[in-house]
Amino acid sequence: MVYNLQKLLKYPPYYTVQKSLIMVHQGYWRNQSLTISVKPNCLTISLGSQQVFSFDLAGRLWTALVNEVSYRRGLDGKVVAKWQTADKSRHRRWLSSEEADNLIQRAHTILNHLLQDLNSAQITLNPPLDAKGWQDLQTAASFDISTAHADALKYRQVYKPVGILPPDQYISVVLQATEGCSFNTCTFCDFYRGRPFRIKREDEFREHVRAVKTYLSEGLSLRRTIFLGDANALVVPMPRLVRLFEVVHEELDVEKLGGIFAFLDGFSGERKTAEDFALLARLGLKRVYIGMESGHEPLLRFLRKPGTPEDVLQAVRNIKAGGVAVGIIVLLGAGGKKYAEAHVRETIQLINAMPLDLEDLIYFSELIENENLPYVQSAYQSSLEPLSAEERIRQGEQIENALLFHPERGTPHISRYDIREFIY
Repeated sequence: MVYNLQKLLKYPPYYTVQKSLIMVHQGYWRNQSLTISVKPNCLTISLGSQQVFSFDLAGRLWTALVNEVSYRRGLDGKVVAKWQTADKSRHRRWLSSEEADNLIQRAHTILNHLLQDLNSAQITLNPPLDAKGWQDLQTAASFDISTAHADALKYRQVYKPVGILPPDQYISVVLQATEGCSFNTCTFCDFYRGRPFRIKREDEFREHVRAVKTYLSEGLSLRRTIFLGDANALVVPMPRLVRLFEVVHEELDVEKLGGIFAFLDGFSGERKTAEDFALLARLGLKRVYIGMESGHEPLLRFLRKPGTPEDVLQAVRNIKAGGVAVGIIVLLGAGGKKYAEAHVRETIQLINAMPLDLEDLIYFSELIENENLPYVQSAYQSSLEPLSAEERIRQGEQIENALLFHPERGTPHISRYDIREFIY
């Protein structure tokens, strides 16, 4: 198959990111300091140190900080609250619908009172708001409970459920070129249960991309990358996959949005060559995320994870040879104490055999068990003794401390990945 790269790389951009500076406006309002930050991609209102509200340019409440509790609202309307106690312990919980509405109403009331006092000259800002500042503030102030509900409903009309994303992709533009997972057998994952895998037709995908653009509207400027979903989207055969990339280029400015990112399982990954990934890199692919889970093959079989550690290693080699970065995901606590020693030892061996560099990521994701997962049933039948939360953390430290990287290539970024905090 021969692809016309010159044609694929010359699509006109959908929009141009303004390179304007952040404008910070300061004043004093209702016995507290007031800061309005007008940014090219969002608006932030800070009242003292206890209340901060951020909105995208379509007016959606995005994040908030109230009395040392941080909030993040997803496009589906769900809100997660996170805070830290005096002992440095981290806590989280999902708000009820009523609590989420109360947060929206709180921000709506504050912004409308602020607008009234600005309009009546009861507040002096230094410097004064310009036309963009006024417009962004008025747009954010119009985001009330009914608007939020309508926005979440529209989201569900545009998207199938977004199962999971890597943490660095939580502010991406998700484009669902596929739906579901191509194998969907892993016992520890229920993100795609009951959802058959399918690849969208070209015309169907184009319609989806356009619907996403319309839905996000001015809020598109807040999005930092493009994530090609769902799970394992890069399993699509190359001729069809290239055409889907082509559609993305025709509809969006891939370079301005930071490139394309996607999941791929190691078993399917070895079927694409280094030349395939080099082509995808020229079409904007920046990073491929692989749920490696473990380097211990018997544990992978217990988890019903397709493929072998060697498949993952070969996939990473092909991806890196093609000029694309990788994100490697390791599952902490998998297999309990029975598999713990081999899990650590062979995961270290596998990662150390990979040609990783400073452009790559390694995520340690803690196994989250619930009674509905097949994993829990299999673990019970096999009399597996689970690791405690502290033991899982130590397992990650054991692996991380034994990793070796080539000094000339640099060290990948290593961090934790808590799926309980996922929100899109």
